[in-house]
Amino acid sequence: MPNSSLTFLAVESSCDETAIAIYNSEKGVLANEIYSQIPLHREYGGVVPELAARDHLRRLPLLLQQALKSGTYSLTDIDIFAYTAGPGLLGALMTGATFAKGLAFAQKKPVMAIHHMEGHLLSPLLYAKEQPEFPFLSLLVSGGHTLLVAVKAIGNYEILGQTLDDSVGESFDKTAKLMGLPYPGGPELAQLAETGNPKKFKLPRPMTNRPGLDFSFSGLKTQTRLLIENQPNMAEIRADIAASFEQTIIDTILIKCRRAWQQTGYRDLVIAGGVSANKLLRQTLQNEVNNTTRRVFFPEQALSTDNALMIAFAASLQYPRGIDDNLEINVKARWALDKL
Repeated sequence: MPNSSLTFLAVESSCDETAIAIYNSEKGVLANEIYSQIPLHREYGGVVPELAARDHLRRLPLLLQQALKSGTYSLTDIDIFAYTAGPGLLGALMTGATFAKGLAFAQKKPVMAIHHMEGHLLSPLLYAKEQPEFPFLSLLVSGGHTLLVAVKAIGNYEILGQTLDDSVGESFDKTAKLMGLPYPGGPELAQLAETGNPKKFKLPRPMTNRPGLDFSFSGLKTQTRLLIENQPNMAEIRADIAASFEQTIIDTILIKCRRAWQQTGYRDLVIAGGVSANKLLRQTLQNEVNNTTRRVFFPEQALSTDNALMIAFAASLQYPRGIDDNLEINVKARWALDKL
């Protein structure tokens, strides 16, 4: 953390959440405003990139006003501006980056470009009573990413394994859609699974019968689709299918995490990303470390999904490593976490 007290204002606009947060390196969270576009995209069954970018443009000035009013702050109180530079939807990223850089230019203050997944990775550290011990493992599970990462220091990340096709979140959403559940489907499927029998249907645990830490979920999605198509009484066993699918995903993740612990010898595991809000995932991994010397860390539920607070917090940790102090708009739809 910076030695002196610095106030960061961050903008997050990588997908379908518009967010602005203010964070002080000594006082902590000063403001955290989020607007979800879920109602906008629900009728289309998924995120429409052009609509997302346009809605970010409408919402950002309003969220900025709310954030400043929440603590009677002004833009002159901000020392450093930050924004999500990628990965994400290109138009949405451009909207947030332009907004943040415009504010920084007007205030003659520096601006920082932050990696979206680094924001997720570091978010569990914000409220943790104890901090993970470097180096540690991180499992990043979101709508677009599934990564197992060796975190050696702030900004120093080695990808140990990643999905070869669909991410965990994408698999949840696509399977939920096959089951007729509304967007966003992942949380809907998990809620339905709570009333089902996870042992009703045996589904393959993908890529667990071979060595390595990579993931693959497209085959599991296909197997579940075939299962759904072959059920004449779908309404009666839909919850059982949801529970079996969810259990398979969690079992697969657990096997890979065990391998990562064994391979690296690290003690601590940090879980982050939208799927980190999943109750079964949290319970399973917490049970795994109970009565052991290992520890597992999760973000607060409110920080599991996309938010600007994680970007502001990441900026505060990255600040000693330097800043991007120019007016060039440089965002990346794809951006490997180990290429910072």
